[in-house]
Amino acid sequence: VQLQASGGGLVQAGGSLRLSCKASGTTFRFNGNGWYRQAPGKQRELVANISSGGDTIYADSVKDRFTISRDNRVNTMNLQMVSLKPEDTARYYCSVVRWGRTFWGQGTLVTVSS
Repeated sequence: VQLQASGGGLVQAGGSLRLSCKASGTTFRFNGNGWYRQAPGKQRELVANISSGGDTIYADSVKDRFTISRDNRVNTMNLQMVSLKPEDTARYYCSVVRWGRTFWGQGTLVTVSS
């Protein structure tokens, strides 16, 4: 399984970004698909998760601002982020759990300036 995240960058507070995660060796049709983030000096935390049935879970800090989705046609998982805040600055990782093992992408850096 390989995951390739993209879409990060520098944006001003209040702006938007769309992250994408392309998978090979698996699809996002199963359970255990998510976006995580890790800010400098902090632990990695769950941002959003999407199940095989399309049910979603969000961290309280991003509810109503971030939207997780998947596109099975091109085997990608996306994270639409709006109303970005400086505290959203972090490296964002996509992740899947398959066969009891967690796979991580390399991460994409999001920097939100005030």
